[in-house]
Amino acid sequence: MNDVYVLCLSPGCLDSGLQMRQMETLGISTQRGTFTTWDRKTGVPFHNFISWQDLRAVELVRSWNNSCTMKAIHGVMMVLHFLSKNKRFQAASLIVFSTQHVTFRLAWLSQAVAEGNCCFGTIDTWLLYKLTKGLVHATDYSNASATGMFDSYQVGFSLFTCVITLYQGWGQLHLNSVNPGSKLKLLGFGMADQQAAMFGECCFDIGDVKITMGTGTFMNINTGSEPHTSVAGLYPVVGWKIGPEVVYLAEGNAADTGTAIKWAQELELFSDVRETDAMANSVANSDGVCFVPSFSGLQAPLNDPKACASFMGLKPSTTKSHLVRAILESVAFRNKQLYETMLRETHIPIRKIRADGGICTNDFVMQLTADLFGRKVARPTQHEMSCLGAAFVAGLEVGFWKSQDELKKLQRTDRVFLPRNLYRMGDGGTEGEYTPILQRWEQALKRSMNWYGNP
Repeated sequence: MNDVYVLCLSPGCLDSGLQMRQMETLGISTQRGTFTTWDRKTGVPFHNFISWQDLRAVELVRSWNNSCTMKAIHGVMMVLHFLSKNKRFQAASLIVFSTQHVTFRLAWLSQAVAEGNCCFGTIDTWLLYKLTKGLVHATDYSNASATGMFDSYQVGFSLFTCVITLYQGWGQLHLNSVNPGSKLKLLGFGMADQQAAMFGECCFDIGDVKITMGTGTFMNINTGSEPHTSVAGLYPVVGWKIGPEVVYLAEGNAADTGTAIKWAQELELFSDVRETDAMANSVANSDGVCFVPSFSGLQAPLNDPKACASFMGLKPSTTKSHLVRAILESVAFRNKQLYETMLRETHIPIRKIRADGGICTNDFVMQLTADLFGRKVARPTQHEMSCLGAAFVAGLEVGFWKSQDELKKLQRTDRVFLPRNLYRMGDGGTEGEYTPILQRWEQALKRSMNWYGNP
């Protein structure tokens, strides 16, 4: 944990011009769905972190989703929903598991790790355990709700899973656990990265939408005090719990946004990511090339873990620029799929759309996303919003800021992308430029599905 101090806390204090003794609170944003297990007595991990993109449990997930047990659960819950009209029962009648849920990756792991004095936790739990010298084994609502073990309708862990304490705030952290000799104690507050980014974008109102384009794309809409019940694979998560108020989000994601661009760079399609915008704009179109970004399968609304990544429509005339344009187009196309699924399912009027993450710096992706949405999309001056959101929550909790309205006044926008008429039908009824391109890409998507299925 000394690395936490050396790499994060110490440079952060230096950059701010403040000293450690002036710190009152610490907000930590962590990647969700990634977990480890460790020895309760020694604190030594049994293995490396198992990330949210790990696919080793895919067969276990498939067998459970197709099992008689799941079919029976769906049937019983469907009847209960019919009789009671309770949305919680409707959600249970539709639920399917995915490898992104901690549940089955943990079940897979249990076959490989010997029984013993074992603690389990996502990254926030592990950090809290270390920062409190092993005194606290807990998680927060935003991280818990993305594990697959948490009942968002009851705001608690399922009766069928082990219980980890839920903390609204983390309580006192002992910085001498990361900086030997320091006697400083401060209040700490943890938050999952996507919910923290939503908070950092000040998406506090129902209908506010945030799109984070990093390793994957995560699209969230604020649904207020009620969790959303989804048919197409949107996931209801707790956005944040401040005092008695619980705010819910509906979330859809595409797992391989930044992954695809990094892969293209490793293939030497370009040397610097900043080149991709100019490369995409240097050609009129992708020359019929389609790219399906599914190294980790396809998520909502298609929900196919067996889908493969693929290029289709390659020709002798295809250049690197065509390939790069096809990759960037696929990011915007997946954004459109998630957005339309969100509109169709939630029936919530959209108030605003803000995008962040490393990929939002690409003007081509941002402009095409706005075109396909038919709505303006704003990009903040700061692209990594998770850390800002965690800081906002921590500051609110200790009274550094008094209200969310005060936070809105701090919001800064780099650029607003306005939609051009490239997709929607023109006044004369002619087909939009991107309509046939999108249709061809959807055909490629279907051909990539179930590629790794059993023969």
